[in-house]
Amino acid sequence: MTREELINLIRRKNSFLCIGLDTDISKIPQHMKSLEDPIFGFNKAIIDATIDLAVAYKPNFAFYECYGVKGWESLTKTINYINEKYPGQAFTIADAKRGDIGNTSQQYARAVFDKASSGLEFDAVTVAPYMGEDSVKPFLLYPSKWIIVLALTSNKGAGDFQFFSNQDTRLFEQVLLKSKQWGNQDNMMYVVGATKADMLTDIRKIVPDHFLLVPGIGAQGGSLQEVAKYGLTKDCGLLVNSSRNIIYASPGADFAEKAREEAEKMQKEMSVLLHP
Repeated sequence: MTREELINLIRRKNSFLCIGLDTDISKIPQHMKSLEDPIFGFNKAIIDATIDLAVAYKPNFAFYECYGVKGWESLTKTINYINEKYPGQAFTIADAKRGDIGNTSQQYARAVFDKASSGLEFDAVTVAPYMGEDSVKPFLLYPSKWIIVLALTSNKGAGDFQFFSNQDTRLFEQVLLKSKQWGNQDNMMYVVGATKADMLTDIRKIVPDHFLLVPGIGAQGGSLQEVAKYGLTKDCGLLVNSSRNIIYASPGADFAEKAREEAEKMQKEMSVLLHP
């Protein structure tokens, strides 16, 4: 999906909502567990209930890889369902946080972007930039695909390294300054946690037009209003992720309906923020 297509999708849906498909079998409704593929069945119901409200879906690979081959099959069916049932209606993110030496990254890129090779075709993948340019560049070789570089994360341990300062430049700022030389606003986004919303002003000084993927709304305590206040651009420039608050809104048979209700609350708030 190109930048223009993503912006048009946001405008059409009046939303910048990303739903995290972090599907844990122990948390899905009991009646779904008897299905042949409960993870895919759960994901399919969530997608069908929210496709008109969300502009992106983000499966976290850990929730699929932990089940081995069966989990990988569930992931494959999920992404293929979105692409085939709702073509052009959702931006898909492989939340895999890859990052390794160049030839290994080439294979990681094939795994998420080359359907003929792996059976998967996502629009974007999250990437850890710690190993530098040669670990990131292989992901940028695919036209109309995106990398989403970890910059400033929402977890408690983010402070262990990301705020280290050298000559008044913090490490996360150095990541932004250096990595924006590798790609551009048409193929590179950044992860910035919603719990660090007060940092968005500084971040926007460095990457004023890049899209930001913002986790941490809801269960982690981030504020959508604060994120929008400091992060919105003329093209929106944000994908705000919510996972648990939406997909686990109800443990019962009405889980999809309740997920839709939670997604609709966020979409309505986003619509107001986009059109103040």
